[in-house]
Amino acid sequence: MKRVNRSYTPEFRAGAVQQVIDGRRSVPAVARSLEMSPKTLANWILRARKGKPLARVSTGQPVSELEAEVTRLRQEVAKLRMEKEILKKAAAYFARESM
Repeated sequence: MKRVNRSYTPEFRAGAVQQVIDGRRSVPAVARSLEMSPKTLANWILRARKGKPLARVSTGQPVSELEAEVTRLRQEVAKLRMEKEILKKAAAYFARESM
């Protein structure tokens, strides 16, 4: 099963938590219907019961355009390096096969 990183809006989180807290449905049932992890939903419920915000607030400084561009370019370089390695291995495989 592939793990997918999702981001949920605060309204979505509050609605999901409310379904369980109101006692209408169980955590696994709500999680299944929303196609999310029951553990994630359970964490939100725990935070809500403690009076904490459901979404963690980012305390980092805003990223400048230049920093964002550097990050994007680093990710692109990493992807291109990986593709290059795959092509090298494929070329070596086909070269051995044709001999």
